[in-house]
Amino acid sequence: MPDAATEGYPATASARDRFVLARRGPRTTRDPWQAHGLIVEDERGADGRPMSIATVLLTGRECPWRCTMCDLWLDTIETDTPPGAIPTQIAGARATVRDGGTPVTGMKLYNAGSFFDPRAVPEGDYDDIATALIGLSHVVVESHPALVGPRLDRWLAALARQAGDAAPQLEVAMGLETAHPQALDRLNKRFTLADFAAAAQALADRAVALRVFLLISPPFVAAAEQDEWLLRSVDAALSCGATVVSLVPTRPGNGTLEDLAHSGWFRAPNLDDIERSVAMALTHAAGRGRVFVDVWDLERFASCSHCFAARRERLVAMNLAQRVLPPVACQDRHGEVVG
Repeated sequence: MPDAATEGYPATASARDRFVLARRGPRTTRDPWQAHGLIVEDERGADGRPMSIATVLLTGRECPWRCTMCDLWLDTIETDTPPGAIPTQIAGARATVRDGGTPVTGMKLYNAGSFFDPRAVPEGDYDDIATALIGLSHVVVESHPALVGPRLDRWLAALARQAGDAAPQLEVAMGLETAHPQALDRLNKRFTLADFAAAAQALADRAVALRVFLLISPPFVAAAEQDEWLLRSVDAALSCGATVVSLVPTRPGNGTLEDLAHSGWFRAPNLDDIERSVAMALTHAAGRGRVFVDVWDLERFASCSHCFAARRERLVAMNLAQRVLPPVACQDRHGEVVG
């Protein structure tokens, strides 16, 4: 792998911002009064039992950070999120779930950025959002570590005002991506592992649970070192108090990753890589925390249509069982066992 510090990749955060922005394509036109996605699925809870969780993909202002691997900006808007839009989206999602007849006990509010960014989620909406969440036992929001602070306190206060003792357990998801220090810096996340640990401690001090996103096949990590650094990243997340480690395959398609792939700094994972990574992480974290893999858009990483459905089902089952399950035998490969 080339040395990204000397082979043309920008060395400063502002230059990396320009690098990322220059390689973007057009974004999707979105209505800020409508969530652009709703996924209902089971997730293994801390007590080992499955919880029915609705993930709401909220529409709002783009994240102010220009992370190298991010494609979430595609579904954001360029202006500030209008006051009232986020609670309207959440209320609409809850109505859709009720109409679908599938009761949920928890909700993930993912706004393609940080819940505590006031230009993405106006603080004046906190009470209305809290009201829209009454009756749920668990709520997950996402945040950049730099924004874990006073607005978190005001959000907790809003939950307490509106729901009292029945307020849902709050969990904050933060993207560490990798514990590899050079790769973390070059991802343009603009925090160090020490910064991440400080934000995690701030959550722990407030009895807020922590979920950590880690990338499978992050750029700037040599292929021969990917497995080692994944396990070191799992250790880093758990040492920060994470109860959940969520593995996210690095998705090409944002322009920047294609450029990095051409330069030798990135190789997109395939389904074999994903299955191996999940199995290693589950085994490594056993008894210390739950490990999940994001199966959204998983088909883009597969090369065989005959075994894909069974391999995806296996990963979903491993998320729930929290153990490595027998691999899939692909008939199209003459009985070859994969995964």
